[in-house]
Parts: sequence; structure tokens; C-alpha cells
Amino acid sequence: MLVNGEQKAYDIEGNLFHCGTNVTLHFIGGKWKSVIVWYLRKGTMRFSELKRLMPDITEKMLSIQLKALEGDGLIKRTVFGTKPPLRVEYALSEFGEGFVPVIRSITEWGIRYAESKGKLVGLD
Repeated sequence: MLVNGEQKAYDIEGNLFHCGTNVTLHFIGGKWKSVIVWYLRKGTMRFSELKRLMPDITEKMLSIQLKALEGDGLIKRTVFGTKPPLRVEYALSEFGEGFVPVIRSITEWGIRYAESKGKLVGLD
């Protein structure tokens, strides 16, 4: 990107990003991160609740995506108890809450596109 006539990039933890769009897509890239954020926008959820809402994701992939979102600071993980079975809950962080309007806009655009190019089908 050009800043005051000079070519610049953001260096975030050793990764170079050439524009704000690239930074945003890094956080929500892939198939599942944005879906997880979308579901957590309404409040705290347990792993099993998220898994139930996303039947096509494997438990391993859900775990990987939750860890990545936590590492990026978009969600927070709270563990209750000290012995198994532990109760673990996930919620958007304050930083993640700020992302909700962005994901809402992306979702609304996606629905408009899907309605114009596709059809709604049942999954039974």
C-alpha cells in the first residue's frame, strides 16, 4: 500500500500484510472461522453447542479453528473446574465483538448473492 508516497506493509508477528483487506481475511480466512464468529455473536457457547450448529465440521477442525481464533484474540476461552469433566465455554472477546458489524455485512452480502444465484434447499 502507498503511504505518503512510500510502499508500506503491516508487519504483524512476522507476517506482512499489504492492505487492511488482507489483514481482515487473515483473521476470518478459511471455511469455519467466520461461521464460529457468527454463532458466538449471540453469546457464550460450549464446544458441543458449536459442533451441533456445524455438523459438517470435524471435532479436530473445530478445535483447531477455536485455538486459532483465541490466538488471534477474537474469542476467549473460559475453563470451569479443575478435574475432568471440565466445562469449557467460548465467547467473543471485546476485540471480536468489534468484528461483528463486519461479519454481519459479509453475511448479508453473501445471502443476497446466494438468493440471486442459487436456491435454498433442505438438508434432511
